[in-house]
Amino acid sequence: MKKTLLSIFLLATGAGVASAIEDNTVEIVYSGTSATVSVASNISGIVTDVSSGSHVRLIQSAGFAGNALGEITYILSGTSADGEFYLDGAYKCSLTLNNLTLTNPSGPAINVQNGKRVKVSAPSGTVSTLADGANEDYNGCFHCKGHTEFKGKGTLNVVGNSKHAVYSKEYVEVKNLTLNITGAQKDGIHCKEYFMMESGTLNISGVADDGIQVELDGTVSTGTLADHEDEDSGNVYMLDGTLAISNYGSKAIKADGTVTYTGGTRNFDTADVTENAISGIDGMIVSGIDGTAAVYDLSGRRTTSSAKGISVVKMGGQTRKVIR
Repeated sequence: MKKTLLSIFLLATGAGVASAIEDNTVEIVYSGTSATVSVASNISGIVTDVSSGSHVRLIQSAGFAGNALGEITYILSGTSADGEFYLDGAYKCSLTLNNLTLTNPSGPAINVQNGKRVKVSAPSGTVSTLADGANEDYNGCFHCKGHTEFKGKGTLNVVGNSKHAVYSKEYVEVKNLTLNITGAQKDGIHCKEYFMMESGTLNISGVADDGIQVELDGTVSTGTLADHEDEDSGNVYMLDGTLAISNYGSKAIKADGTVTYTGGTRNFDTADVTENAISGIDGMIVSGIDGTAAVYDLSGRRTTSSAKGISVVKMGGQTRKVIR
């Protein structure tokens, strides 16, 4: 890949140095109260740097939609006990955490205000650690406005000293990596739309509320969709990997939808799970329910399609409230 050059060294004095990096890449290296931010020259007009010392704040142009350039990768490494990574933008992106140790005493360690897909990678052999501090404005030590996909074969440790350890306003997926949540004042993972454990290892302990909580993002559930594209079900899926949840204050898992296990190892009390498959479903009158549909009463108990009153019907990936 072609290499380009543009680098800004952010210190209190504002001194600058240069280094060669790959196209479509931004490299951030933390060192105490300073950070080096290096932006590839082919995207220098797209990424605006408004950082201050080790509090790195980047704006990915709202007009950038990939085009021929594709998405931007942000590579974070180094150590700071008083720093942050803040990113705003309007197009999907990737974060690579490469032996990063980052604590923000006054807010999220990582704060992504990007409503698109955000891929968070922990490369093989690396260990990164995130911690936050008390604040009222954000919901997690790792706080993301968009779809969050945790991937890679490395290790990521997160502690939420203010609210949740990991918060995503949309779905969360975990694949391959080891994600250790070692404490939270609220939930270990709190997300909307759905949560999927595809593979890897997820350890959650020392959280004051739920291990994992999943909410509907809207008022009407889409039910399970085949490719999960545009799904907003409140569901939890465990396909493979190892999920361990211990020392929590409320529930191991709490979901506005259903919790489905199709593989993997579950090291927690699977009975300590709250499902609410009817949350937020608008009422409607229908008839002729197929006998293959799954029908529940308003207490979540399985019933028959001939039951009188209000029932919840799950059929063909859709969930509906039925009045008879």
